[in-house]
Amino acid sequence: QVHLVESGGGLVQAGGSPRLSCEVSGTDFSAKSFGWYRQAPGKERDFVANILTTKSAMYAESVKDRFIISRDNAKNTVYLQMNSLKPEDTAVYYCAANPDGFTIATMTSDYDYWGQGTQVTVSS
Repeated sequence: QVHLVESGGGLVQAGGSPRLSCEVSGTDFSAKSFGWYRQAPGKERDFVANILTTKSAMYAESVKDRFIISRDNAKNTVYLQMNSLKPEDTAVYYCAANPDGFTIATMTSDYDYWGQGTQVTVSS
């Protein structure tokens, strides 16, 4: 059974730089691509970043140049380094797995497994 478990969220001051982690088990980690999404209260779940098996990445415009997605195949873990946080980054952040490891994916329907999410709250 595939499991994705996010961690690293919490209350952060504006301008802070926390790192989220997503530990993956029950699947061939190296063959999959992974994405980070976020959902603010009352809003839809939005794409944040995607990383392929080649480690190529794509970012939403709202986080480009501030967030960095990475993966460690030896640890079966995906990371999201968040820098220069703003109050509007407040959301529940979700990690997701995509069976297609080679194509950039930004739609939630591209992903077949999701974590439970981790709350990030940015105070001004």
